[in-house]
Amino acid sequence: MAARRSFATFAVLALLASASGCMVPAGKATSLAAQNRSLAERNDALAAQLEDLKVHSENIEDQLLRAEEELALVDGQAGIDRQRLEAYRTQRDRQTASQTLLPGLAPHTEARLARISKRYGNLAFSPGGGVSKLDTDILFDEGDDALKPGASDVLRSLVTTLNSEDGKDLKVLVVGHTDEQKVARKPARDRFDDNLHLSTARARRVADELERLGLSDQRIGIAGYGAHQPVAPNTSPEDRAKNRRVEIFVMAQEVPVVGWTESTPNLY
Repeated sequence: MAARRSFATFAVLALLASASGCMVPAGKATSLAAQNRSLAERNDALAAQLEDLKVHSENIEDQLLRAEEELALVDGQAGIDRQRLEAYRTQRDRQTASQTLLPGLAPHTEARLARISKRYGNLAFSPGGGVSKLDTDILFDEGDDALKPGASDVLRSLVTTLNSEDGKDLKVLVVGHTDEQKVARKPARDRFDDNLHLSTARARRVADELERLGLSDQRIGIAGYGAHQPVAPNTSPEDRAKNRRVEIFVMAQEVPVVGWTESTPNLY
Protein backbone atom coordinates (compact mmCIF):
# COMPACT_ATOMS: atom_id res chain seq x y z
CA MET A 1 0.00 0.00 0.00
CA ALA A 2 2.77 2.42 0.93
CA ALA A 3 4.65 1.61 -2.31
CA ARG A 4 1.58 2.29 -4.38
CA ARG A 5 1.05 5.62 -2.60
CA SER A 6 4.72 6.53 -3.16
CA PHE A 7 4.52 5.64 -6.88
CA ALA A 8 1.31 7.65 -7.26
CA THR A 9 2.89 10.61 -5.53
CA PHE A 10 5.96 10.33 -7.74
CA ALA A 11 3.79 10.19 -10.84
CA VAL A 12 1.85 13.27 -9.73
CA LEU A 13 5.09 15.14 -9.15
CA ALA A 14 6.36 14.14 -12.58
CA LEU A 15 3.11 15.21 -14.21
CA LEU A 16 3.17 18.58 -12.45
CA ALA A 17 6.72 19.09 -13.50
CA SER A 18 5.88 18.33 -17.13
CA ALA A 19 2.84 20.60 -17.06
CA SER A 20 4.74 23.49 -15.67
CA GLY A 21 7.58 23.03 -18.04
CA CYS A 22 9.87 22.41 -15.11
CA MET A 23 11.89 19.28 -14.80
CA VAL A 24 12.55 17.89 -11.26
CA PRO A 25 15.94 16.29 -10.95
CA ALA A 26 15.68 12.51 -10.75
CA GLY A 27 17.67 12.39 -7.48
CA LYS A 28 15.39 14.86 -5.75
CA ALA A 29 12.27 13.06 -6.99
CA THR A 30 13.63 9.81 -5.63
CA SER A 31 14.34 11.46 -2.25
CA LEU A 32 10.85 12.92 -2.07
CA ALA A 33 9.35 9.56 -2.93
CA ALA A 34 11.41 7.90 -0.17
CA GLN A 35 10.28 10.51 2.38
CA ASN A 36 6.70 10.05 1.32
CA ARG A 37 7.02 6.29 1.60
CA SER A 38 8.52 6.66 5.12
CA LEU A 39 5.71 8.95 6.20
CA ALA A 40 3.14 6.55 4.82
CA GLU A 41 4.74 3.65 6.72
CA ARG A 42 4.74 5.66 9.97
CA ASN A 43 1.11 6.55 9.38
CA ASP A 44 0.25 2.88 8.89
CA ALA A 45 2.16 1.99 12.07
CA LEU A 46 0.35 4.67 14.09
CA ALA A 47 -2.97 3.50 12.69
CA ALA A 48 -2.14 -0.07 13.76
CA GLN A 49 -1.14 1.11 17.26
CA LEU A 50 -4.37 3.10 17.51
CA GLU A 51 -6.35 0.00 16.58
CA ASP A 52 -4.47 -2.05 19.19
CA LEU A 53 -5.15 0.60 21.84
CA LYS A 54 -8.80 0.60 20.89
CA VAL A 55 -9.03 -3.17 21.27
CA HIS A 56 -7.10 -3.01 24.57
CA SER A 57 -9.42 -0.27 25.85
CA GLU A 58 -12.45 -2.37 24.98
CA ASN A 59 -10.93 -5.33 26.84
CA ILE A 60 -10.28 -3.15 29.91
CA GLU A 61 -13.86 -1.90 29.84
CA ASP A 62 -15.13 -5.48 29.66
CA GLN A 63 -12.92 -6.48 32.61
CA LEU A 64 -14.12 -3.45 34.59
CA LEU A 65 -17.74 -4.33 33.96
CA ARG A 66 -17.16 -7.92 35.07
CA ALA A 67 -15.32 -6.70 38.19
CA GLU A 68 -18.19 -4.36 39.05
CA GLU A 69 -20.66 -7.20 38.62
CA GLU A 70 -18.57 -9.50 40.83
CA LEU A 71 -18.21 -6.73 43.43
CA ALA A 72 -21.96 -6.25 43.48
CA LEU A 73 -22.39 -9.99 44.05
CA VAL A 74 -19.80 -9.94 46.85
CA ASP A 75 -21.47 -6.93 48.48
CA GLY A 76 -24.79 -8.69 48.31
CA GLN A 77 -23.35 -11.86 49.84
CA ALA A 78 -21.58 -9.83 52.53
CA GLY A 79 -24.87 -8.18 53.39
CA ILE A 80 -26.49 -11.59 53.75
CA ASP A 81 -23.57 -12.81 55.88
CA ARG A 82 -23.82 -9.74 58.12
CA GLN A 83 -27.51 -10.38 58.60
CA ARG A 84 -26.81 -14.02 59.45
CA LEU A 85 -24.06 -13.03 61.88
CA GLU A 86 -26.36 -10.55 63.59
CA ALA A 87 -29.05 -13.21 63.80
CA TYR A 88 -26.59 -15.66 65.34
CA ARG A 89 -25.50 -13.05 67.90
CA THR A 90 -29.10 -12.29 68.80
CA GLN A 91 -29.83 -15.99 69.21
CA ARG A 92 -26.71 -16.46 71.33
CA ASP A 93 -27.64 -13.52 73.56
CA ARG A 94 -31.12 -14.92 74.03
CA GLN A 95 -29.77 -18.34 74.91
CA THR A 96 -27.26 -16.81 77.31
CA ALA A 97 -30.01 -14.81 78.97
CA SER A 98 -32.22 -17.88 79.25
CA GLN A 99 -29.36 -19.88 80.80
CA THR A 100 -28.31 -17.29 83.35
CA LEU A 101 -29.47 -19.43 86.23
CA LEU A 102 -27.46 -22.60 86.62
CA PRO A 103 -29.44 -25.82 86.29
CA GLY A 104 -30.72 -26.81 89.69
CA LEU A 105 -29.91 -23.49 91.38
CA ALA A 106 -32.92 -22.98 93.60
CA PRO A 107 -34.43 -19.47 93.77
CA HIS A 108 -34.25 -19.49 97.56
CA THR A 109 -30.49 -20.22 97.33
CA GLU A 110 -30.11 -17.30 94.96
CA ALA A 111 -31.97 -15.07 97.40
CA ARG A 112 -29.88 -16.34 100.31
CA LEU A 113 -26.62 -15.53 98.56
CA ALA A 114 -27.94 -12.07 97.76
CA ARG A 115 -28.82 -11.50 101.43
CA ILE A 116 -25.38 -12.64 102.60
CA SER A 117 -23.60 -10.43 100.09
CA LYS A 118 -25.74 -7.47 101.11
CA ARG A 119 -25.10 -8.06 104.78
CA TYR A 120 -21.41 -8.80 104.29
CA GLY A 121 -20.26 -5.85 102.22
CA ASN A 122 -17.02 -7.44 101.01
CA LEU A 123 -18.80 -10.16 99.04
CA ALA A 124 -19.48 -9.22 95.42
CA PHE A 125 -22.52 -11.19 94.27
CA SER A 126 -23.18 -12.27 90.67
CA PRO A 127 -26.94 -12.80 90.18
CA GLY A 128 -27.78 -16.08 88.51
CA GLY A 129 -24.30 -17.56 88.87
CA GLY A 130 -24.55 -18.89 92.40
CA VAL A 131 -21.11 -17.41 93.12
CA SER A 132 -19.88 -14.50 95.20
CA LYS A 133 -16.30 -13.23 95.38
CA LEU A 134 -14.56 -11.68 98.32
CA ASP A 135 -13.81 -8.14 97.16
CA THR A 136 -10.76 -7.88 99.38
CA ASP A 137 -8.03 -10.11 97.95
CA ILE A 138 -5.51 -11.47 100.45
CA LEU A 139 -2.17 -10.06 99.28
CA PHE A 140 1.34 -11.40 99.83
CA ASP A 141 4.91 -10.20 99.73
CA GLU A 142 7.08 -11.23 96.79
CA GLY A 143 8.14 -14.89 96.97
CA ASP A 144 6.26 -15.41 100.24
CA ASP A 145 3.12 -17.25 101.35
CA ALA A 146 2.81 -15.58 104.77
CA LEU A 147 -0.46 -13.73 105.44
CA LYS A 148 -0.14 -9.98 105.63
CA PRO A 149 -1.31 -8.15 108.77
CA GLY A 150 -5.06 -7.65 108.81
CA ALA A 151 -5.85 -10.69 106.67
CA SER A 152 -7.05 -12.71 109.65
CA ASP A 153 -9.60 -10.02 110.57
CA VAL A 154 -11.12 -10.17 107.08
CA LEU A 155 -11.18 -13.98 107.12
CA ARG A 156 -12.70 -14.13 110.63
CA SER A 157 -15.60 -11.94 109.53
CA LEU A 158 -16.13 -14.16 106.47
CA VAL A 159 -16.13 -17.34 108.57
CA THR A 160 -18.75 -15.83 110.89
CA THR A 161 -20.96 -15.13 107.89
CA LEU A 162 -20.44 -18.59 106.40
CA ASN A 163 -21.29 -20.28 109.69
CA SER A 164 -24.56 -18.36 110.00
CA GLU A 165 -27.92 -19.98 109.27
CA ASP A 166 -27.99 -18.56 105.76
CA GLY A 167 -24.43 -19.51 104.89
CA LYS A 168 -23.90 -22.83 106.69
CA ASP A 169 -24.02 -25.04 103.56
CA LEU A 170 -22.14 -22.77 101.16
CA LYS A 171 -18.81 -23.89 99.69
CA VAL A 172 -15.59 -21.90 99.52
CA LEU A 173 -12.97 -22.09 96.76
CA VAL A 174 -9.64 -20.46 97.58
CA VAL A 175 -7.56 -19.58 94.50
CA GLY A 176 -3.91 -18.51 94.68
CA HIS A 177 -2.03 -16.32 92.18
CA THR A 178 1.49 -14.93 91.71
CA ASP A 179 3.15 -12.26 89.60
CA GLU A 180 5.30 -13.30 86.61
CA GLN A 181 8.63 -13.06 88.43
CA LYS A 182 10.34 -16.43 88.79
CA VAL A 183 10.98 -17.80 92.25
CA ALA A 184 14.67 -16.96 92.32
CA ARG A 185 15.51 -15.81 95.84
CA LYS A 186 16.30 -17.93 98.81
CA PRO A 187 14.71 -19.20 101.01
CA ALA A 188 11.63 -19.09 98.71
CA ARG A 189 13.52 -20.93 95.95
CA ASP A 190 14.25 -23.79 98.36
CA ARG A 191 10.58 -24.04 99.35
CA PHE A 192 8.78 -23.53 96.01
CA ASP A 193 9.85 -25.07 92.70
CA ASP A 194 7.95 -22.51 90.63
CA ASN A 195 5.08 -20.01 90.66
CA LEU A 196 2.47 -22.76 90.42
CA HIS A 197 3.70 -24.27 93.67
CA LEU A 198 3.88 -20.83 95.26
CA SER A 199 0.32 -19.91 94.24
CA THR A 200 -0.99 -23.22 95.61
CA ALA A 201 0.89 -22.65 98.87
CA ARG A 202 -0.74 -19.23 99.19
CA ALA A 203 -4.19 -20.72 98.67
CA ARG A 204 -3.39 -23.41 101.21
CA ARG A 205 -2.22 -20.79 103.72
CA VAL A 206 -5.57 -18.95 103.47
CA ALA A 207 -7.52 -22.22 103.61
CA ASP A 208 -5.66 -23.23 106.77
CA GLU A 209 -6.50 -19.87 108.34
CA LEU A 210 -10.18 -20.26 107.45
CA GLU A 211 -10.16 -23.69 109.06
CA ARG A 212 -8.37 -22.36 112.15
CA LEU A 213 -11.03 -19.67 112.48
CA GLY A 214 -13.83 -22.26 112.49
CA LEU A 215 -14.79 -23.12 108.91
CA SER A 216 -15.04 -26.85 108.23
CA ASP A 217 -12.36 -28.16 105.88
CA GLN A 218 -15.10 -30.20 104.16
CA ARG A 219 -16.40 -26.94 102.70
CA ILE A 220 -13.05 -25.67 101.42
CA GLY A 221 -11.32 -26.30 98.11
CA ILE A 222 -8.07 -24.77 96.87
CA ALA A 223 -6.50 -24.09 93.48
CA GLY A 224 -3.34 -22.39 92.21
CA TYR A 225 -2.97 -20.62 88.86
CA GLY A 226 0.59 -19.33 89.15
CA ALA A 227 1.06 -16.20 87.03
CA HIS A 228 -1.48 -17.20 84.38
CA GLN A 229 -4.45 -15.10 85.58
CA PRO A 230 -3.11 -11.57 86.25
CA VAL A 231 -5.42 -8.70 87.14
CA ALA A 232 -2.81 -6.05 86.26
CA PRO A 233 0.14 -5.84 83.84
CA ASN A 234 3.37 -7.09 85.38
CA THR A 235 5.22 -3.91 84.43
CA SER A 236 5.64 -2.17 87.78
CA PRO A 237 6.12 -3.16 91.42
CA GLU A 238 2.65 -1.80 92.25
CA ASP A 239 0.93 -3.90 89.58
CA ARG A 240 2.92 -7.01 90.39
CA ALA A 241 1.82 -6.65 94.01
CA LYS A 242 -1.82 -6.78 92.85
CA ASN A 243 -1.15 -10.09 91.11
CA ARG A 244 0.35 -11.69 94.23
CA ARG A 245 -3.03 -12.49 95.72
CA VAL A 246 -5.52 -15.08 96.89
CA GLU A 247 -9.16 -14.85 95.79
CA ILE A 248 -11.99 -16.40 97.79
CA PHE A 249 -15.17 -17.52 96.06
CA VAL A 250 -18.33 -18.42 97.96
CA MET A 251 -20.58 -20.82 96.06
CA ALA A 252 -23.93 -22.52 96.41
CA GLN A 253 -23.89 -26.31 96.71
CA GLU A 254 -25.42 -26.58 93.23
CA VAL A 255 -22.51 -24.81 91.51
CA PRO A 256 -20.42 -27.46 89.72
CA VAL A 257 -16.71 -27.45 90.49
CA VAL A 258 -14.40 -29.82 88.67
CA GLY A 259 -13.03 -32.38 91.10
CA TRP A 260 -15.66 -31.69 93.77
CA THR A 261 -17.53 -35.00 93.94
CA GLU A 262 -20.75 -33.66 95.43
CA SER A 263 -21.19 -31.11 92.64
CA THR A 264 -20.37 -33.52 89.77
CA PRO A 265 -21.82 -36.84 91.00
CA ASN A 266 -22.46 -38.13 87.47
CA LEU A 267 -18.72 -38.35 86.88
CA TYR A 268 -18.18 -40.77 89.73
